Amino acid sequence: MENIVTIVGRPNVGKSTLFNRMVGGQTAIVHETSGVTRDRNYGEVEWQNKKFFLIDTGGFVPDSEERFEQAIRTQVKMSIEEADEILFVVDAKNGIHPIDMEIGNMLRKYSKEKKIILIANKVDVVEKEPNVLEFYSLGLGEPFPLSAINGYNSGDLLDEITKDFKPADEDKEDNRIKFAIIGKPNAGKSSIANALLNEERNIVTEIPGTTRDSIDSTLKHHGDEIILIDTAGLRRKTKVKESLEFYSAIRTYKAIERCNVAILVIDASDLLEELSKSSDIDLATFKLDNQDVKIINDVVQLKKGLLIVINKWDLVEKDSNTAKKVEKKITEHLKSYTYLKFIFISALTKQRIHKVVEEAKIIYNERARKIKTSELNEALLNEIRLKPPQSQRGKEIKINYITQLRSSPPVFAFFANDPDGIESNYKRFLEKKLREKFGFTGVPIELVFKKKN
Repeated sequence: MENIVTIVGRPNVGKSTLFNRMVGGQTAIVHETSGVTRDRNYGEVEWQNKKFFLIDTGGFVPDSEERFEQAIRTQVKMSIEEADEILFVVDAKNGIHPIDMEIGNMLRKYSKEKKIILIANKVDVVEKEPNVLEFYSLGLGEPFPLSAINGYNSGDLLDEITKDFKPADEDKEDNRIKFAIIGKPNAGKSSIANALLNEERNIVTEIPGTTRDSIDSTLKHHGDEIILIDTAGLRRKTKVKESLEFYSAIRTYKAIERCNVAILVIDASDLLEELSKSSDIDLATFKLDNQDVKIINDVVQLKKGLLIVINKWDLVEKDSNTAKKVEKKITEHLKSYTYLKFIFISALTKQRIHKVVEEAKIIYNERARKIKTSELNEALLNEIRLKPPQSQRGKEIKINYITQLRSSPPVFAFFANDPDGIESNYKRFLEKKLREKFGFTGVPIELVFKKKN
């Protein structure tokens, strides 16, 4: 998805309401940051078979008027840099505010290279549209009257936003294997890409966010052509740490969306810094970073394969059991993700670097597996007979038939007389048994339950 649309404007003009209306029932990804900005959201929007990526830049918590205006400027500048289109929201009910004028002055400088839609929000009926006339003075063209809260004119707005976007089904199908190298800044993503490609294609420094954009490279591996998507921070440099992290998170999400297998790189020295303080490697103080947890959740939500690469393993004091303990602790931390695949490497010394592509290809093939219906039923129906689902309201629940509906990602259908009565813990039992019989290591799978005809 290449189209990025961002919402900007001063606080309390209805930016988040507009975001929620356009994203609709889809789950937004919330990025919590400390400092002057509140939570910021990003999510996918589809309208008339056209898709775009929508960013809500959020509100501000000012300590002073001066800091408030500085935060506004920083936020808008970052949004301008990243966006293809900008939705500038103003409040038609309360009229022009001085901060609207300042934002308008900034946006006019970019009006020839970026599409800017001026949205006069809080216009709930046609009769109130004359209220928007004063916003012509911002010099950004005709204001678009809208009520984000009740949806007035929202369809027309989406038509205007997507007017120049290509329909989703017109995108050329690329069937090549795609691996996305993802992770926090400075975890070693570009170093791994360079080691795999055996060239200094990217600049590798100790400054987080050095790589400015996702860079695709082609890797030949035993006859397969593999696209390596090396994720990065920003198109432009920034000194604002929280903005860098936010837009890096967006680029990571987009890369996950494009790939077949996500290769999550975690810095071993950060993960196990407590090891250097104690000879007792019980990892009692271990905690997986929240940013890594969010990335893993995004990969699972998008049903992509996942390989967790613990990098800089050469820098960690360890014994023969440390790796297994790390795997166990991460799995315990994530609770429901018991199928993860780990490898421990050093991009610097190239220790086990060849295993990255090998293991990612195994996960790719696992994700593409198709299990015969006869094999599924033979393997699982006996397990179901030994431990049947719990009866509901005195009614026995019977699962009669299992089939795989699709692969890449794998989806399995269980046909039962009362699919709605099957409890979530029993569904987890079925997934566990399915994985025991057929594997799917590193691959999220989906189980659906249907009424038997």
